[in-house]
Amino acid sequence: MSGQDALAQALARAFWQALERRPMPPMAALEAAARTVGDLYRQVASLHGDRPACGCGWQPDPEEDLMRLEAVLAAALGEPPPRDLASLPVAGRA
Repeated sequence: MSGQDALAQALARAFWQALERRPMPPMAALEAAARTVGDLYRQVASLHGDRPACGCGWQPDPEEDLMRLEAVLAAALGEPPPRDLASLPVAGRA
């Protein structure tokens, strides 16, 4: 499993677990997730500014990065759902 796949599964699992504990309307939950992604971006970008604390070489460009994130979100909305049930996050208990 790639690092991206592991992160996607962890985020999906946390999202569904949070909704199970404290139900809310779907769009409110997705807006909260989007705010969290924005907060994470800000935190990571702050570590990569003029005096980076990380040696990866990434230079934050908020405008370009936002367009990239929007494009990824738009592409994900158009993807068909996975057909393999084993790849879906557990959404509750039976």
